[in-house]
Amino acid sequence: MKKKMNTVLRLLLIPVLLFSIFAGIPAKANAETDLGLTVDAAILIDADSGKILFEQNADTSLGIASMTKMMTEYLLLDAIDAGKVKWDQEYHVTDYTYRMSQNRALSNVPLRRDGSYTIRELYEAMAIYSANAATVAIAETIAGSETEFLKLMNKKAEELGLEGYKFVNATGLNNADLFGMHPSGTGPEDENVMPAKSVAKLAYHLLKDHPKVLETSKIAKKTFREGTEDAIKMENWNFMLPGLVYEYQGVDGLKTGTTNFAGHCFTGTAERNGTRLIAVVMKAVDANGQGSYKARFDATAKLFNYGFSQFSKQEILPGNYTFKDQKTVKVTKGKEDKVSIAVKEPISFMIKSADKDLYKPTLVLDKKSLEADVKKDTVVGKVVIERTEGTDYGFIDGKDISSDVVTTEAVERASGISLFFQGVGSFFGNLWGGITDFVGGIVLIFKYEHMNVLKHSCAFFTFLHATAYANRRKDVAKCVALQAGLVFTRI
Repeated sequence: MKKKMNTVLRLLLIPVLLFSIFAGIPAKANAETDLGLTVDAAILIDADSGKILFEQNADTSLGIASMTKMMTEYLLLDAIDAGKVKWDQEYHVTDYTYRMSQNRALSNVPLRRDGSYTIRELYEAMAIYSANAATVAIAETIAGSETEFLKLMNKKAEELGLEGYKFVNATGLNNADLFGMHPSGTGPEDENVMPAKSVAKLAYHLLKDHPKVLETSKIAKKTFREGTEDAIKMENWNFMLPGLVYEYQGVDGLKTGTTNFAGHCFTGTAERNGTRLIAVVMKAVDANGQGSYKARFDATAKLFNYGFSQFSKQEILPGNYTFKDQKTVKVTKGKEDKVSIAVKEPISFMIKSADKDLYKPTLVLDKKSLEADVKKDTVVGKVVIERTEGTDYGFIDGKDISSDVVTTEAVERASGISLFFQGVGSFFGNLWGGITDFVGGIVLIFKYEHMNVLKHSCAFFTFLHATAYANRRKDVAKCVALQAGLVFTRI
């Protein structure tokens, strides 16, 4: 009995042990491409097209810490472009930003209680040194309060099509670090979250709309308020920049993030030989499961190495490509009865060189015929590129790989007399078709009902009578069809 109980206990312990072993291991990539990343999530995209080159657990919402500040940068640069905020505009320190700035356990440049600072000074402190009080100061300048600024963050996130996000402040800090002054409507220990895919999409649009953000994010070291007694040396937390400890060729941005909840995160971007990549790593750890600055930059370097060494921009389909089985579409009321079609623009994107032949074009026609006049470059559909084997991660904006299919020439409308003869030809064509269909029916009738000759003869003469009547009414084809139907229903 004792033996049996021990056996049962051992069996029950097996799943518990297995869970304890595997629960702490970060999510792994698809076996098809395993880069050996020890992170909770990662993604790599082409910054030009948004093509996703690699992803690992990229749809799970996780803590983003100070990567949040990319959204604050976005909204500030929007406001600068719109003329709502100026670079030399002065900000006067509030009690909230003063108290936060004095906490050197957080990333900060101390602000004087009675001081005023330009928006450019605050922006540089945020972008280079991840200064939290400076970030809140920018939020207050734009929206009046951090609570109101959250509304703008959510609105922008919706415009960009971000998913799985939750913003509770402008900095990425845990609300517990905000002295009980966290934005209304948020919890006292809340923290911002977002999936790696949405973080990459935010970075992608930030670089598209405000490429000048790199002018500041690439600064490795700068002195805040240089030449004054408030001067503070700021070293960029992005240690992959030139001259810093984990320097990586081509890196010039973008934003780090670290909290106990989020772990060590980084959104990096690098450019080599005209190709720019964006990489996101979240909660990076080393081989021993310990989070560190080195772990996040090592993981980012692996992503960049993979992207720059394995991928290149390839032309999958040339412009003016024609389809073997569909070179034209029908044209009605034109001088020509058809018009040639072709792919308007070439389709090119980042892929592995060896994978080029795995992508095939599919024609999707919206219009199977056109009525003249037909202009050159009239869109008749699109060509969609699909991968026949393996995984294609698609694009960060969710768009398909396609290009318009258009007419390659114009077709003028036929003259009045031409249209008349086209109508006559169509009329007699339809009439002849009706008659031949009817005669075919008669043949079938005689084949299967040869013992009923008289009955079929009557039907035939009925048809002749109907035809004569239809000639007078100019509706021959209709009457032929009706009489043919009548014959079949009577037999």
